[in-house]
Amino acid sequence: MNALHRPQAGPRASAPDTAHDTVPGPRGMRALKHRVTPTDPALRHGVRRLLVLLCLMPLLVVLAHHAVRLPRLTLPVCYGLVVLAGTITLLYIAYSRYEDPAEGELRVRPGPDEAFPPLPADPRVAFLLAVKDEVDGIEACVRSMAASDCPGVRIIVVDDHSQDGTGDVLRRLRDELGITVIHLDSNVGKKHALVRACELADTEIIAFTDSDCVLAPDALRRCVRALVTHPELGAVSGHCRALNTDAGFLARAQDVWYEGQFRVAKAAEASFGSVSCVSGPLAVFRRDAVYNYLPAWADDRFMGAPFRFATDRQLTGYVLGQAWRGAALKRRYAASPFVEEDFAERRWRVGYVRSARVWTDVPARLGPLLRQQVRWKKSFIRNLFFTGSFMWRRGPGPAALYYGHVLWVLAAPVMAFRHLVWAPVHGALFLTLLYFCGVILKGCVWGLAYRLDHPGDTRWRYRPLMSLFSSVLLAWLLPYSLLTVRRGVWSRGAA
Repeated sequence: MNALHRPQAGPRASAPDTAHDTVPGPRGMRALKHRVTPTDPALRHGVRRLLVLLCLMPLLVVLAHHAVRLPRLTLPVCYGLVVLAGTITLLYIAYSRYEDPAEGELRVRPGPDEAFPPLPADPRVAFLLAVKDEVDGIEACVRSMAASDCPGVRIIVVDDHSQDGTGDVLRRLRDELGITVIHLDSNVGKKHALVRACELADTEIIAFTDSDCVLAPDALRRCVRALVTHPELGAVSGHCRALNTDAGFLARAQDVWYEGQFRVAKAAEASFGSVSCVSGPLAVFRRDAVYNYLPAWADDRFMGAPFRFATDRQLTGYVLGQAWRGAALKRRYAASPFVEEDFAERRWRVGYVRSARVWTDVPARLGPLLRQQVRWKKSFIRNLFFTGSFMWRRGPGPAALYYGHVLWVLAAPVMAFRHLVWAPVHGALFLTLLYFCGVILKGCVWGLAYRLDHPGDTRWRYRPLMSLFSSVLLAWLLPYSLLTVRRGVWSRGAA
């Protein structure tokens, strides 16, 4: 990662003290909590659904107005209506169904025919980190890990053959904080480095973070509480925002975008227990849900070559799909020590803990941002061939969210070409104008959702701009990522 101008590590080890980091609920929700008794959850849930519908009513009116003329509409307009309908559905699910599993027992639980072994009340936790050449930021990350108020935590950091002084920083922190540090003699890549750490993790829970992150002191504890309270959860993701929002426009725009991706997209998936990506900034797994599949994760290959991306999505896929893919994977790696302790394949659920806060350095310049997006799109492509092969088995809700997102991602470069290249060349500038209007409308909807969660925070205005940026520039990266999917180097760089 390129060097950033950072304050001293001590203050950075605690959660940033900014107004937008506190996420209040919608104003109507907060007032409702004082009027509806906590002993009546069904009534509270029903009123919440009604309030969400009222908030979405203007969009529903727009959708209904055009839907009655659907047979006479052009294909681009139909595409826009489908995107609008998908956005409305996503927002409705996220705001009406999502419950934070760390805040209490979820309303929707598995039936009596599904058995999940309970965790101890105070499980042991291994908190793992792999790092390579991040001398400027690694101390803040490790100190925030050590500042966790979660009991029974063992911190293990793997230095993947850093050449910039990162190893010296870790030796000093090892002596000061009592953490375990593994120094590798050669670079093996992030997944192999983390599997080395897992060899020492004899705990009931295995948690991961990224080397450019800073965690709230209670973040890990909240994720562990969610797993203990809900034995059906095999993994949970924390809630991530941008750490370096003072770095410029791009960083602030990504901060608002991150909020929506977690608060809306992950919340919607979590309402069905099928979060498709437990994100790297804070990913917490039950040992028995993931341990047997670590060798398959480390040795993952795609199109005949080792695949060094998809660290988050692929590991989540092993939890989501082990009921259908787990036995074959364990047979393939039967000689691995990770498979000697054989855990039963279960239909685990995967959740999201909104109250578990973590901040990450986001790319502040265009070049690193594009490289990051290419990595993520390669991960999407690879994981589509794994998770996409079984997600339909998890039920209509998870299937609709997953495959709907897949279709939107695949259609994005096609629609960008049609509206930004084909239409101007053929003199159909009105189509281009409609495209921009649709993109801005969708961005405004997401921006208003942000403002509802963060009253008084003016950063919501970045969301329409981020939508334009994504549609005009980032959409083109999918074909490039597909053509270069075999090319993979583990490197970071947020500056």
